Parts: sequence; structure tokens; C-alpha cells
Amino acid sequence: MKLNYKRVILVGMAFFLISAFWQAYDAIIPLILTNHFGLPQMASGVIMSIDNVLAVFMLPIFGALSDKVNTKYGKRTPFILIGSVIAIISFIGLTFIDNYQLAKVIGEGIPEIKQGLMTDAEFSEHIRQLAVQLTIENPLPLIGFIATLLLVLIAMATFRSPAVALMPDVTVKPLRSKANAIINLMGTAGGILVLALGIVFATSKHHYMKYTPYVVAVTAIMFVGLLIFVLSVKEKKWAKEMEEETVALGLNDTDISSDTRGRKLSRPELRSLLLILASVALWYIGYNSITSKYSVYATNILGFDFNLTLIIAQAAAIVSYIPVGIIATKIGRRKTVLAGILLLTSAFFVGNFIEPTTPEIIMYPVFILAGMGWATINVNSFPMVVELAKGGDIGKYTGYYYTASMSAQIVAPILSGFLYDNIGMRYVFFAFGTVFVLFSFITMFFVKHGDSKPIKKNSALEHLDTDD
Repeated sequence: MKLNYKRVILVGMAFFLISAFWQAYDAIIPLILTNHFGLPQMASGVIMSIDNVLAVFMLPIFGALSDKVNTKYGKRTPFILIGSVIAIISFIGLTFIDNYQLAKVIGEGIPEIKQGLMTDAEFSEHIRQLAVQLTIENPLPLIGFIATLLLVLIAMATFRSPAVALMPDVTVKPLRSKANAIINLMGTAGGILVLALGIVFATSKHHYMKYTPYVVAVTAIMFVGLLIFVLSVKEKKWAKEMEEETVALGLNDTDISSDTRGRKLSRPELRSLLLILASVALWYIGYNSITSKYSVYATNILGFDFNLTLIIAQAAAIVSYIPVGIIATKIGRRKTVLAGILLLTSAFFVGNFIEPTTPEIIMYPVFILAGMGWATINVNSFPMVVELAKGGDIGKYTGYYYTASMSAQIVAPILSGFLYDNIGMRYVFFAFGTVFVLFSFITMFFVKHGDSKPIKKNSALEHLDTDD
């Protein structure tokens, strides 16, 4: 029983383009809302949470809907194709509305301000106050921006669960953690490409830049990923081959047999599922509070290049995937996730002590540790959820996973933004993330199901396999 790496990589192109989008979204949307429209952090957080509000309702619905769809292209592919095209077009359109608002800000003489005469924080606040007045005088650009953003986010929400559910559809259960590691590598590659574009376009250096060229470049990457996916992935054929392999391996009684579809979980299994989902929610609150506003914190408070820092974190995650698989094989998913939580908590805790006067290079090991911790958590947590699902319910359980993560990401930017406005971003930013990630350790500690049994491996790549 061997994993078809080429097949998983091609399936992973869907996650590649999803990750590329969210990396760009998290990088520029908070900056646009804060610096171009002048919104305070809490208001910006509310808008940043719209995608998560939509996801709570839409991801389970479209995950379950894709379980029941049957077209000549498969169950998941139509959602991925249509959703991606709409998202790409509307994302580009979003920047033209921002350009209109930005032209008004620049028209007030912003480029003539000598930033060297004030700190980064003072300069950012000066721009924000001017943008506030312009937005109050004419709120229509903000309304149009939010409406278009809503279209982008709806399009993305329609295919995220189907895209993630596709991997289990075409991969037998014992190989899903190995496949999930490859999927995460594909997502990380998409994120790194977009971060590299951020450096090329200097998105962390200018408060009043036009983002249209940057977004066009990002969507070009998304389109290439979509094109490779559509031309290469044979969903129906591969899913049928997976079912045949499952039967041949004698796994049908616990995976795809029709009489197990919709089987109710036992009480201990349900308890573990709820604890896993609670853990997902808690660490996402902590993690998202950092990632959704790090571009603002690094640019406006520290004066750091957020793109390079995040590239380093992504690179650390890539390097960690295979070692994480080896560790999980030896000690199980649950213990590996607990170790990842401690790594991520430690990284965020150290971040509390980095100040504007601290050399930027000091931030790099912090984000290396964070990247390692997040990779350790991410590779193993999703398989723990779908391990409890049956073949006909994979989309639904994928929806459960994303309901937990997206619900958390509704809370994170709003609650953290409220604290930033009232206490100060400098003092709350990393502390907030530290506390919530640490809370997830407690809930994960009591999980009893969805884990993996140690099995003997024959090669380093096979150590990525951490399923039963």
C-alpha cells in the first residue's frame, strides 16, 4: 500500500490556490481597512470576521451538499471550478474600489508628509485620522468595498469544504495523514509564493499603495493552480479506484460500506469529537488573532517587513512536516498535537517581549518556532476529525472541522480588536494569542479517539503516514 504522490499533489492544487488567496487577503485587507478607510481595529476586526461568519454556515452546507452531488466531473470539482473563477474576478474588482478611496487620501497630500519626522505609529495614526474623515464624508466607497468583499468571500466559502474533502475521497484511510501532509505542503507553497510577491511589490513598505498589480499577480497564481487542477484531476476515476483499493484491503467495513454511512458515534467518540473541535476553536482564536493583524502590527507598530517574517514561518513549517510525521508515528497524533501547542504557545509568549527598538532579526526565530508548532498541529488535527467519519460523511465532518475553526476566527479579530483599541495593540497582540493557544492544550489533553497507532515504517517519506 503506497501513496500516489503525484495524485495527491494534483489534488492539492485546490488547496494551493485557497492558501494563496488567504495569504493575500490577510496581508492587505487589514491594511486597506485601517490605512485607506481609517477604521479602528475593532471595526476592522468585525469586517475581517465576515468570512468566518459565512464559513460557519456555508462550509458545512456545501461540504454536505458536495457529498450528494454526482456530475460527470465528480462531486467536488464543480464547486472548486465555479467558486474559484468568481473569487478571482471579484478579488481583482475589489482593488478598483480601494483605488478610488486611495486617490482621495493621496489627494489630501499624504505623499508630501515626511515620515522621518514621526514614528511609524504616529505616521500611521495621522493617515488613519485623515482617512476617517474622508470615509465619514462619503461612506459609499466603504459600502461598495464591503459588498464586493462579501461576494469574494461567498465564492471562496462555496468550495473550501469540497476542496479539502477531495483528499479523503481519493485516499485510503491508512494513508490520509501522509496525504494531508502533502496537501499542507501545497498550501504552504501557495502562501510562500504570495509572500514573495509581497516583497516584490513592497506591500509592507507603503501605507498608500495601489494593490491592483499585486492582486492581479496573486490571482494569476490562483488561476494557474486552478488550470492544473481542472486539466489533471480525474476525480470520479480516482474515487472509484480508492473504493476498490479499500475493499481489497479489507477496510470497507469501517470506511465506505453503505450500512455504516451516517452511523452514530458512541458517547466516548462524540466526547472526543467535541473536545477536538473545542481545541481547534481555541488554537484558531489564538493563531488567527496573530495572523489576521500581523501585517498591521508589523507595519504600524514595529516597522518590520511582515512578508519576510511570514515566509520564514512558512519555510519552518515545510521543513517540519516530515519530522512531525515521524514523531506522530512513534507517539501518536494526540501527543504530537500537544507538543505542537506547546511550541506555538512558547513562540507567542516570546513575541510579547519584542519591541519597536528590537532588531527585526530577533523576530525570525520566534516565527520559526511558530511555524513548527502550527505545522505540528495542522498535519494531525484534521485527520483526527475525519478518522471518526465514514465514507459517506467525509464532507460533513470536514464541515464540522471548518465550523469550529471559522467560528473561532469570528471571535478572534473582534475580541482582539476590542482589546487593541482599549488597551493598546502593543501590549495585547501576542499576549492574547498566547493565552488562547495554551487553553487548547487542556481540551486536547482529554481527547481519547481519533488517534493513530504506532506502525513500522520503511522509509523517511512513509513517516508522514500517521493514520491507523
